[in-house]
Order: sequence, then C-alpha cells, then structure tokens
Amino acid sequence: MTRRRARWLLALVLPALVGCAVLGRARSNWWELERGPSGQAPDPALTQEPVVQVYAARAVSWRGVFAVHTWIAVKPGGADAYRRYEVIGWGVDRGAPAVRVNRAGPDNYWFGDRPLKLVDLRGEGVDEVITKIEAAIAAYPYPASYRTWPGPNSNTFTAWIGRHVPELRLKLPPTAIGKDYLAGGALAGLTPSRTGVQVSLFGLGGLAVGWDEGIELNVLTLNFGVDLIRPALKLPVVGRLGTS
Repeated sequence: MTRRRARWLLALVLPALVGCAVLGRARSNWWELERGPSGQAPDPALTQEPVVQVYAARAVSWRGVFAVHTWIAVKPGGADAYRRYEVIGWGVDRGAPAVRVNRAGPDNYWFGDRPLKLVDLRGEGVDEVITKIEAAIAAYPYPASYRTWPGPNSNTFTAWIGRHVPELRLKLPPTAIGKDYLAGGALAGLTPSRTGVQVSLFGLGGLAVGWDEGIELNVLTLNFGVDLIRPALKLPVVGRLGTS
C-alpha cells in the first residue's frame, strides 16, 4: 500500500471509528454505570499519614470520547475521611455552585470509567500541601461558572490548582480539555505542572512548552504534541501514546 493510499484510508477510517465511539457512549444509560470505589485510595481508617491524589476519568456520555474529567482528593494527617474537590456543570444554570465537595468517594469510578491516578503524595510535608491546595480552591475565580467548551470546566479548575501548588507537579493528559483556559483572559502563563510556559487564546488555541508537558499545540481545544523527555505522542481522543 502506498503512503498516499494509507493516508486516504486513515482519513476515511478514523472519523468512522470516532463516530462509532461517540454513538456507543451516547447510547449508554449513565445511571446504570459503575460509580463505586476503584480501590486506588488508601483506606483512611487504616492510614494516619496525609494523602493527596489527583484523578482523571473519561467524561460522561459522548464527551468521554474526546475529554476527561479531573478532580482532587485530600486527606489530612490523622483524618478519618477524604475531601474530594471538583467542578461539575450540572445545576449551575439553576444556581448550584460549580465547585462541589464530597460528591463521591476519592477514587470512585466516573460513570463506568476507572480513573487514572495522576498524582499520589503521602507523608511528611503533605499537610502543608493540602493547606496550599485548599487556599487555591478558595481563590478559584469561577466558583459559580461552568462552560463545557472551551472552559472554565473541571479541567480548568484542576489546572488552576496545579499552577498554584508546585508540589503537585501536575501533568494533565492532552484530553483534559479546558486545562488551557487561563484565568481572567490571560494570554500567557505557567503550564499546570509549573515546569513550562504557555500562550493561550481563551483556551481555543495556543502553544505550551515545558519539561513535563513537552510541546503541545492546542487547536480548538484539541491537543497535539510530543514529549521528548519521556518519548510519547499526544493526540486528541486517544491521549498519550508512549512511555508514561
């Protein structure tokens, strides 16, 4: 097969595959999907040390083909329960807050999708990190606003925390649509890991270069990129292909 024919075949097959995935997820009954614990967070009754974890899981329904939903869970030292923080759009148009606390367990399945753990901090110094995280949450500029595309959404919220808490060294996946929406209409800032810089036009387009992010190009919120330090490609829909 020539390269030209291969490109044409890819151009025909890829949209069909994406379409099938969208249709399949759209037809699923979200209320029947798994939402129980995934077993990744330590039992707070058996864990005295402080814990911070960040998770990402595919979004609900057809949106999950393109994007993930992210959240953060914290457990101070000696506490017998977690506090889970996230932004959710349901009900915001009727006056509900966008920032929700303890809507689910720290590591629960997100409507059938087992979450991927992005950050796991424990032990000495983590209580101080939790203090910084909760200060960043209190300062989040969109506590009552939500917009699926291009933001502010759940990934805008998690990225905001990452930019204000360097200890997280937060590496969000390319499918975290909304992470490039910078607060206050800023056109430039730090990447969520704080190991690089980015320019962004209201989250709709831009470029990020960082030690943890590699090089990422944002085209209408879809991320294309390459990580040269930990060899990988970053693509819309599929996410990261290569070493983790």
